[in-house]
Amino acid sequence: MMSSLNQPGSRRWTHFQSALKLAIQRSAHKWTYEDFAECFPLYAEEEKNGSSATFNTISDYIEAQCIRDLDTLFKEYDAQKNLDILHKVLIDAKERKARGELGNNNNVWKEDLEPRTVVCARTIPILEGQQKRLQQLLEETTTENRRIQAELENSHAVTVEKNKEAAALLRLVDDVCDAWQKLPANEIEAWTVQTSQALKSSLQ
Repeated sequence: MMSSLNQPGSRRWTHFQSALKLAIQRSAHKWTYEDFAECFPLYAEEEKNGSSATFNTISDYIEAQCIRDLDTLFKEYDAQKNLDILHKVLIDAKERKARGELGNNNNVWKEDLEPRTVVCARTIPILEGQQKRLQQLLEETTTENRRIQAELENSHAVTVEKNKEAAALLRLVDDVCDAWQKLPANEIEAWTVQTSQALKSSLQ
């Protein structure tokens, strides 16, 4: 994977890369072999070739680790893209200035402007627009919730009424069963015979 410090970009990004590479190299190789030998005198004395190679390896590792850490940082904050955008903004501004188009441009920075004032002027209208949109959404949601609540309450009332009707019908059935069970068996038998004979006569 190509390091972000080796990727092509705007002239400003190229200069930034060059300066950063130089700073990394100077930082990684700032200490000398003599400094290393002072820290590990016995090793440097007994293994002159080996200690020199170790010193170079450590310096190269420090440089590579710095590049890896910066790559991670640049990717996290999209440094190259933002620096390229800044470069384009500055180039465009210089071109507009050369064409004399800066006089009546409200987006041009002026020395007498307070940064907080400019930020408020830009962001407050956006925030107010978002507030109105959210307020409208809240009102619509509230209206919809009320409609759903009314439907649920109506459905509950209908359910309660149906339950009452079912309970009354069950009580009526229970009363009929109780009355039927209380009838004498001979009367039921006689009623059954009479009913049967009446049905036969009506069918003839």
